[in-house]
Amino acid sequence: MLTDEISRRILRHMQAEPDLPMAELAQRAGLAAGTCARRLEKMREAGIYQGVQAIINWAALGYSVEVSLRVTLDKTQSRAFDEFIEEARKIPEVSEIHTFLGRVDVRLAVLARDMAHYQEIYKTRILTLPHIADIEALMQVAAIKMSEDLPL
Repeated sequence: MLTDEISRRILRHMQAEPDLPMAELAQRAGLAAGTCARRLEKMREAGIYQGVQAIINWAALGYSVEVSLRVTLDKTQSRAFDEFIEEARKIPEVSEIHTFLGRVDVRLAVLARDMAHYQEIYKTRILTLPHIADIEALMQVAAIKMSEDLPL
């Protein structure tokens, strides 16, 4: 039931318009509101549907610089990943942390108001993170596609 066509239809509508009222969502999915709500709750319990998220335009709030940092860790320490990630989570301007297999171990997305603010974050917070062996900064010029939607 959780991955049948009716559930996928609900999810398609949720992806397209996450703020649809339940009655409207149910109507578009061809269900009664109570049935739709129960299906959505079952998908939430199964971890398929994780809720609605606010998308904030950080540039409109004065954060005009986004830098992607590719970090290679000194893996001679057994807890290098855990300690690095634990400390990186504490930096409020780090909006994303991703781990990888390969030459690059971790990618951090850092938001800053301007270059001076970024330089302060980099010098006082990023470079003090433990176990950094190498770091490469990539300045974002434009976000072309940002979507977590998948075909359902």
